Amino acid sequence: MIDKEDALSVTRQCEILELSRSVLYYMPAPVSAKAMDLMRQIDKIHLMYPFYGSRNIRNELWARGYDVGRDRVRRLMRRMGVEALYVKPRLSLAHPGDVKYPYLLRGLEIVRVNHVWAADITYIPMARGFCYLVAIMDWASRMVLSWRLSNTLDSAFCVDALEEAITKYGCPDIFNTDQGSQFTAEAFTNTLRSNSIGISMDGKGRWMDNVFIERLWKSVKYEDIYLKAYASMAEVKNGLAIYFQFYNEKRWHNNFDRKTPAMVYFGPQAQKQAAA
Repeated sequence: MIDKEDALSVTRQCEILELSRSVLYYMPAPVSAKAMDLMRQIDKIHLMYPFYGSRNIRNELWARGYDVGRDRVRRLMRRMGVEALYVKPRLSLAHPGDVKYPYLLRGLEIVRVNHVWAADITYIPMARGFCYLVAIMDWASRMVLSWRLSNTLDSAFCVDALEEAITKYGCPDIFNTDQGSQFTAEAFTNTLRSNSIGISMDGKGRWMDNVFIERLWKSVKYEDIYLKAYASMAEVKNGLAIYFQFYNEKRWHNNFDRKTPAMVYFGPQAQKQAAA
């Protein structure tokens, strides 16, 4: 974009492109080892106490011997995409230009598969660095239908996961998310609308709707991520492929009497196969 060998001065090129000259000299700094350690601790505290905000997380870090201020905790939480789970006007920051959709689940009894799907994003720590995981879950069965990893919090990996779930399992009646910018983005909502899927977004007071996937995140991290300490996204991807197969097909779910999510999703035939 900027050619330092061009006859036009760099200053003039920046003026034409409406860029600040400082962006030419900025070199992104890697996350320090101390910040990475703090982010891992914040993630663990958030899983244990999802209702903790930055003040209580800071207090918990103090109790664990970390000398850190609330402002830094808040900045790291924002970078991680982590926020407290409690009743508040906005559950997640949406892009101001994106359309917000109404909440469609109020008073709705969800007892069959493919009635309602839900999605959420979580932070995944690695031995060096971190990434983000999105998962799409069938609400009635708790089965993880698809998932994707990304090193940025954009909408592309969420759209990929959504398209894979639709290709494999068809379309739900309703798709529910929070109002995060990844889910209010046109690329995501257009995919839902083009498949005639009802779009539902959590509003004020709907913090409980995140609980099912919050429980999934706790299982994923304590049963796999924290035990394995993956060094790279490639390792995380391979490890999670094995874990989600276990979660769907082998792990008994607390809400279902001796049934796995796959048994509930696929019905009697899957239960007969598991018994065999």
